[in-house]
Amino acid sequence: MRFIDQLREDVDAVRTRDPAARSFREVLLCYPSIRAIRAYRRAHKLYEKGHFLRARLISQRARHVTGIEIHPGAQIGRRFFIDHGDGVVIGETTVIGDDVTIYQGVTLGGTGKDVGKRHPTIGDHVTVGAGAKVLGPITIGDHSKIGAAAVVLRDVPPECTVVGNPGRVVKKQNVRVEEIDLDQINLPDPMLARVEALEKELMRLRQAIDIKEDEK
Repeated sequence: MRFIDQLREDVDAVRTRDPAARSFREVLLCYPSIRAIRAYRRAHKLYEKGHFLRARLISQRARHVTGIEIHPGAQIGRRFFIDHGDGVVIGETTVIGDDVTIYQGVTLGGTGKDVGKRHPTIGDHVTVGAGAKVLGPITIGDHSKIGAAAVVLRDVPPECTVVGNPGRVVKKQNVRVEEIDLDQINLPDPMLARVEALEKELMRLRQAIDIKEDEK
């Protein structure tokens, strides 16, 4: 695909997913994610040709301008959208599919102990919430959602939601996963569910104790 066609797709992806985007020109000129992705695509071509230093210089310049660090060795699919973007880090061996959305403060990084493929593989139509950390050579399945501030260290099957630290998977069985689902608020909270279950058990035990005391 030609560079101009990729750029048009990237801008259209922003306009589709961000209700604040009013025009093609506004997105092209004002959105740091578009600047970062444009720089990444240039750097990635150089990286593939073995011009590693030139590629890194482009990526580092883009990081200083946008606050988004994308290693030129990463592989990123079509219609990639970084919302806001400040503090985003994408490692060298990261693989990102098509129609992926990530928010500010996201890290797609390594754990420091892996060699070779040491960064995540993100499937198609995945959303990664603000501040989330996806670490290591793990795979996030298609149509999955990573909640804000989650820390994910294990593979996530397709069409799942992950919340918490460490990340916990909640499968959405028999529920259609929308192609673009940006709701980061109405996510299941397994820790809250566990606390509520403990409170119910505690109330049951108190009632049992009260009954025993009354019998005396």
